[in-house]
Amino acid sequence: MHRRIARPSDRPGGGRSLSAALWCNMEPERAGGEAAADPDGREAGAVCAEEEQNVLQELSELPVEAAGKRPTCSRCSRPQKVCLCPFLPVNPLNVSTCLYIVQHPAEGNRVLRTVPLLAACLPAEKCKVFIGRRFNEDRHPELAAVCRSLSTLVLYPGPEANNLEELELDPSLSPYNIIIIDGTWSQAKGMFYGNSLFRFPKQVILRPLQALCSFQLQHGAQIHHSKEHLIKNGLYAKSMPKNKQISSPGDRTSNSSKIHFQWEPPNVL
Repeated sequence: MHRRIARPSDRPGGGRSLSAALWCNMEPERAGGEAAADPDGREAGAVCAEEEQNVLQELSELPVEAAGKRPTCSRCSRPQKVCLCPFLPVNPLNVSTCLYIVQHPAEGNRVLRTVPLLAACLPAEKCKVFIGRRFNEDRHPELAAVCRSLSTLVLYPGPEANNLEELELDPSLSPYNIIIIDGTWSQAKGMFYGNSLFRFPKQVILRPLQALCSFQLQHGAQIHHSKEHLIKNGLYAKSMPKNKQISSPGDRTSNSSKIHFQWEPPNVL
């Protein structure tokens, strides 16, 4: 005995609604079997197609609300409810050093952006921002000229970096320029070693950076060592790729790796 499936039109009210279109889409095999046994199958299929078109038409006519954006402060670029301008200097600071900030593109999407705050505290001609990953002399002639200048320093940690507070500066080269790489540790590392221009200036580091890391560690931050640090200290748990495994002549089964890396400070969250 064949059991007939109730169509949406057979239900109480016989109305055409979204359930009709869902019934047509969710029961294709059962609806097709019914159509073969029911002389009205073709008519039912036509009704389903019509109902589906009606539902799609109704959905397309639904009003779409425009996504609203919170009003932001024109000076510090933060939402007005959390504006930091009351804590910033009223007038730009009178400084002789010019800052050139090379910012990774991903930094512009972060919630806590510090570059707009720094730019709000300095004159426009003393704080210049360049956004990108790669910089060359053809596309960035001003930045290239600054990198080749003897009065330019780059703020980046490393074995050759000098403490800026202890560095003896030549008064004849004043005023100095400082290049600051804005990004995470991995982003800054890729930008520093991926741009030969940043190798011309002398590397410096600020002691407040070390103090900031210590403060964060004292208040619950976790240390995340880089892969290079783990390999160098024998703490890397995964096996090394064969192209980086250099076995000693006397022991071919040795997995010791003679790889030298630049010093990199730990990531602090």
